Amino acid sequence: MLRVQAVNVRQLLEQAGRAIESSLMPRRCVFCGVDCEDDERFVCTGCADDLPRIENACPRCAQPASAPLRSGVECADCQIRPPPFVAARAPFAYEFPVDAAIKAFKFRHKLFYVPALGALLENAFAELPHDIDALLPVPLHWRRHAVRGFNQARELCKPLRKSTGLPILEAVVRSRPTPYQSGLNAKQRRRNLRRAFEVRSAIDAAHVLIVDDVITTGETCRELANVLLHAGVDKVSVLAVARATRIL
Repeated sequence: MLRVQAVNVRQLLEQAGRAIESSLMPRRCVFCGVDCEDDERFVCTGCADDLPRIENACPRCAQPASAPLRSGVECADCQIRPPPFVAARAPFAYEFPVDAAIKAFKFRHKLFYVPALGALLENAFAELPHDIDALLPVPLHWRRHAVRGFNQARELCKPLRKSTGLPILEAVVRSRPTPYQSGLNAKQRRRNLRRAFEVRSAIDAAHVLIVDDVITTGETCRELANVLLHAGVDKVSVLAVARATRIL
């Protein structure tokens, strides 16, 4: 009886704590600023409905498609030049307001976007293969990390680690500083990323999930996946918040 009473008291205290926190620091939608309801996670229902979701996409590279692809069918790009990863998901197009949120988070230190973006990634994670056993944020070179103060991909991995229980790998580094990819075409991006990543220690994982904020041409994920496969990883998948749109 005393144990039951103790549990009830603890639950009441937790509920009271959440009520006090909500009254003092109400949880607001990161996109519009209105107070979120109890069943809304960092994004209000109105904004969630207006986000630029990608309804049809290639299951292999997450490239948006104009119509649903048949089961087991990949886009023409993947058939011509198969990527080294087995699956990719990016739930949103890199359009307003998702692009503005990512830029504010990435370049203006608006880290309050992390829980919201992480929550949005959780649903997409559920669509990936179920044998993923480790997370790998796309590494930043140490100089860029020092200037920015954080790695945006690693910040996105933190809520995923909490929700999935999967470890974040530390074995891969960006060993060569590279210019920003913005403004480069696919061929220039491939040349820019050549030998940019290096595995510094053994990877104790069979299926690694690369996590990033945006997939543009996919060249960063290709290069990183090839490095992982060369190091002995069996499979690689990719997860990002957004995908640059080039409708197939």
